[in-house]
Order: sequence, then structure tokens, then C-alpha cells
Amino acid sequence: MRTRLRFVAPVAALIANTGLSGCTGFGTGVPVSEPPPAQQSGAGQWTVATRDHVDLWLHSFALLQADSTRVPFFRRGYRDSVLAHRRRANVTTLLDVNRERLAARFLAFPNLVSAHFIPLYFASWEETRRSAELFLRTEGDDRAAGDLRSQQIVRLFAGYFPTQPDREWLRQFLQAVEEERVRFFSSYWQEEQRYRATVRTTVDSLWRNGYRQRFARFLNNSGAERGTIVLSLALDGEGRTLDLGQRTRIVAVSFPERADNAREALYTFAHEMVASVTTIAIDDNLSPAEKRAGAADRYASTALVRGGAMLLQRAAPELADGYARYYLRSARVPFSTGDAMAALATAFPLPEPIRDAIQRQIDIVLGGI
Repeated sequence: MRTRLRFVAPVAALIANTGLSGCTGFGTGVPVSEPPPAQQSGAGQWTVATRDHVDLWLHSFALLQADSTRVPFFRRGYRDSVLAHRRRANVTTLLDVNRERLAARFLAFPNLVSAHFIPLYFASWEETRRSAELFLRTEGDDRAAGDLRSQQIVRLFAGYFPTQPDREWLRQFLQAVEEERVRFFSSYWQEEQRYRATVRTTVDSLWRNGYRQRFARFLNNSGAERGTIVLSLALDGEGRTLDLGQRTRIVAVSFPERADNAREALYTFAHEMVASVTTIAIDDNLSPAEKRAGAADRYASTALVRGGAMLLQRAAPELADGYARYYLRSARVPFSTGDAMAALATAFPLPEPIRDAIQRQIDIVLGGI
């Protein structure tokens, strides 16, 4: 099974599903908790935010799982940096005590990484925790849940944790995350928010004062008129995207460490949003046999990196060189001078038919009304 996942399946479609939802992720869905009204308004119906429960969940995964993907899920050095911070604070939690046992599950069940998306369904840590506990109390049987929403929550978690060993892993993980939150992460997160306050302001200013308009045509014509860009401490060039339905999405992107790197959040955003066209381009240019052999999965990550560059070349060309350098650096491809876009094409090769189809799809979307 694949471990490099895009999760953009509409919630309504997920609710109607009763099993795995193909290559886009797991689960049967649950109505996503709407963000507070203040986050719904603002420039172009897309806002920039931070969410502590999203960061807590991803932080905990980052401390446990090996991340050997070419474009990493988590910021390189994140785990070592956090562990050093915890040592200085003399903090040990159940994430440390049970690390070996929890980490081993990623080898037995590689698609456990798809559970990164769970907090995007919920508005807070309390809601996330209560929903997981409901699933555990029912032992994954939605018939044991009460109302319709509770049944949907159980089915959602059952898609990510389908077996008894998976549920036991979640039980231990949930306990460890709660202790991590109380003993370390809440204060750490607040400290990081203060430290990066200028970065957040800069990203928000870049978005509101120019780039929301530069992306608007692509977003509107690809079914993403509104949404939330969540700056996440742990993430690198691989963001996390959930389609909330009603032409609304939530996109978790990297949270740059310095204001002069604020555009990195826009790079990750472009990389995430182009999935709506790269998926079509790949699907249209592979034979059934190639799809059965897993070719679509092999090309998915590369197509996103190249597709994001193509989108920026059209919508915000001044960002394209920085984008290329960012993803070359993320993939640890040596590069200092020269044509960064050419280096990106060499480092992330695509078959010509798929590459050309991505470009055509971007042109079609940008050419729409």
C-alpha cells in the first residue's frame, strides 16, 4: 500500500462510503467541525491560521515515525530539535516510554501515516480526543454508537484503524499524546507561536495583499473558493489537505521559522492545491495495467512537486525560482547556482505525456471564467 497520500476526498462522499476511499486516504467520513466565524470571513474567503491540536497530533507522529520519503512529511531536524528542548526542560512522557512499541506499528502497517489527517476533521484537541475515545469504547462497531454523527465518527476512525491491534495502538497513542500535551507541548506551542508571530503576520500579509488574488482563479475554478491555510510547526514540503465540501478546504502547510522565509508557506500551498489537476493528468495517461502495477502512486509525489512549479510559473512567476530551490533543498538535491527550474525537472522527472497533461490541466483551470 502507498504511504505517500493525498487526502482531498469530499466529506459528503466519504460519509456515503463504508470502506477505504481508494488512493486518497481512509475512512468513511464525518461532518467536519466548522471553524469559528472569524476564520470564515476575510480576504477572498481564504484565511491564514494556526491550530494547536493539528500541531500536537503531527508533532506526536513526528516523534515516532521514520521519515525516509524524498520530500519529507516533517521538517528535517524537527524531532532532534524537539527532543533537545524536552531534555533541557527535563521532560519525559509516555511517547518516550512507549516509543519503541508505538513506532513498530509503522512497519507492520505502513499506511498508519494516513492518520495524519485525523485532526483536520475536528475543531479542537478536546473534540479530537473525545471522538477517538468514542471509537475505542465501541471497539470500532458503529452499531454500538448512538446518533448518526457518532456512527459517522466511528466509521471515520475505523477506516484508519481497522483491526484490533490498530485500535490498541490508537489507545496507547492517545494516552501518550494527552500526557505530551499536558507536560510539554502546550507550553512549547505557545512559546513557538510567540517566537513566530512576525512570520505568521508576514504570511498573512503576503496572502491578503497580493497572493490570494494571484491564486484566486485557480482556486475558484478547481472547487476551492474558500478555506483555511493552517501553518504547522512540524510539516515540511508535504502538506495535508482535506476537502470539507461546499467548495471549502483546509490545508496544513509548513510554518517557516523566519519572516524572510515566509514564502515557503505559499510554496507548500501551491504544491497541495495542484493535486486537483495532477491526479487527473496521471489517471488519463496510464493504462489499466500500469495502474494495477502501482504507477499512479509512484508518480503522485513527483507530479505534485512539478505541478506546483507549473502553477506558479503561470499564476505567480516571481515565486517559481524560490519554489524550485525550496523543493530541491527539501529533497537534499545539491544545488547552488544556475537554473533552479531545470534542476527541479531533472531531480523530479515525469513521463512527457503526464507532464504535458498537467500543464494542459493547469491552463484549462486558469483559462476558466
